[in-house]
Amino acid sequence: MILEMKVPSPGESITEVEIATWLVEDGDYVEKDQPIAEVDSDKATLELPAEESGIITLKAKEGDAVAVGSVVCLIDMDAAKPAGKEQSKTPEKKEESTPISQPTTNNQQPTVQQPTTYASGTASPAAKKVLAEKGIETSSVKGTGKDGRITKDDAVKAVPSMGTQPVNGSRNTERKKMSMLRRKVAERLVAVKNETAMLTTFNEVNMQPIFDLRTKYKDTFSAKHNVGLGFMSFFTLAVVRALKMYPEVNSMIDGDQQIINDFYDISIAVSGPKGLMVPVIRNAENLTFRGVESEVKRLALRARDGQITIDEMTGGTFTITNGGVFGSMLSTPIINPPQSAILGMHNIVNRPVAENGQVVIRPIMYVALSYDHRIIDGRESVGFLVAVKEALENPIEILMNNSLEKALEI
Repeated sequence: MILEMKVPSPGESITEVEIATWLVEDGDYVEKDQPIAEVDSDKATLELPAEESGIITLKAKEGDAVAVGSVVCLIDMDAAKPAGKEQSKTPEKKEESTPISQPTTNNQQPTVQQPTTYASGTASPAAKKVLAEKGIETSSVKGTGKDGRITKDDAVKAVPSMGTQPVNGSRNTERKKMSMLRRKVAERLVAVKNETAMLTTFNEVNMQPIFDLRTKYKDTFSAKHNVGLGFMSFFTLAVVRALKMYPEVNSMIDGDQQIINDFYDISIAVSGPKGLMVPVIRNAENLTFRGVESEVKRLALRARDGQITIDEMTGGTFTITNGGVFGSMLSTPIINPPQSAILGMHNIVNRPVAENGQVVIRPIMYVALSYDHRIIDGRESVGFLVAVKEALENPIEILMNNSLEKALEI
């Protein structure tokens, strides 16, 4: 019996995916639930498991865009599992047989037909046309065809020279197709820049109080809860408090309507193997320090291992992104649509500051709030960022209600 494997729907509103990588070869024997391919949607990369065991026949190539519900491979469930060694990922090449010349008579030498040769650098007609369109001389292209002949593929890959001055170093280039996820991210970022009135306001935070808390309690917290006491819990809870004070920042535009949310689903930007991913901490207003840290760890691990789902990355009302882990001092984060604001964290650097008329050294972080000025005014944006700053610089009083051990559950 032949099973037709179709592309499952990875999420609402997604109509097609792209075959990123086949994990098996055509003709391989696959086991049920064995990952056979990685597919890219416009939101995430997902694994495609085999629905049954059998010999597989691929019906799509890597890089193909296929509609949800279309057949991508066939599995012959009646085929027996091959005995012995595992099937090779790369099929063996058959050796070409060498023709044996027949004996000649009358001392006549056999006539050998000479292969057609081309002068090195000669371009095929199709290659000439492509190079002419690009304005590239054939003499500047190295052919990979027989006897150095320039093929159409060579012409397509050829890049116009950026100058005529000779150089000594390598000048190789690589051309690869952008994944569907990366193309969608690029499309959304350009749309945000073109369709919103995005502005950014900045402030700085003295991180010394949080440093002191973490130094004193991080070991106890980790031993009790099996998770570290990081910065993200402080920032998430500070953001939730500020969003309650300035609800416009927790809103979004839908046509001519403004939707203001009374729940706080905080998106956390993390770096995954396929690029930037933004999983969501649901109802962060109901979480403690331990709850936030546990959720951040869970989502980060799932993103790193490629197990994150579409549902876990949609529906956020506000985003926090931390460029500081890569060394960023200051940046302008781009809004994550359809949200209306995003908070950017940056690296922490010891800087001289004035306290009580004295210059002292403190660990300072610059923070940035990008917002859609169509529905968020300067009063709300600046007030929101000041509220975040106040909470971070007074965590025991504001975030822990003067009950530190209760807040940390230690």
